[in-house]
Amino acid sequence: MGTMGKDSELMSARKDRTMAEDRAATLYRMVLPDHTCPFGVKAKQILEQHGFKVDDHILRSRNEVDAFQAQHSVQTTPQVFIGGERIGGSDDLEQYLASV
Repeated sequence: MGTMGKDSELMSARKDRTMAEDRAATLYRMVLPDHTCPFGVKAKQILEQHGFKVDDHILRSRNEVDAFQAQHSVQTTPQVFIGGERIGGSDDLEQYLASV
């Protein structure tokens, strides 16, 4: 087996171990007085369906959203973190979970 195969196996094993040990995720999502981001709702549902305990951080104002995006150098919310690693938004989360 080549190095790529071994690297892929190691990454998969690391993800499996992280998910088995933690099963916790941190979610930052936008819930403004006049708008709840549907992608944040979707990300929370996906995490819960996969057995994650969700540390749900609600960004309640445009200023909070803008500050979060600047701090993490991201353009969008929601943002999911698992094991201290930023996974991304709801589409990224689906791809991540499909690969583990």
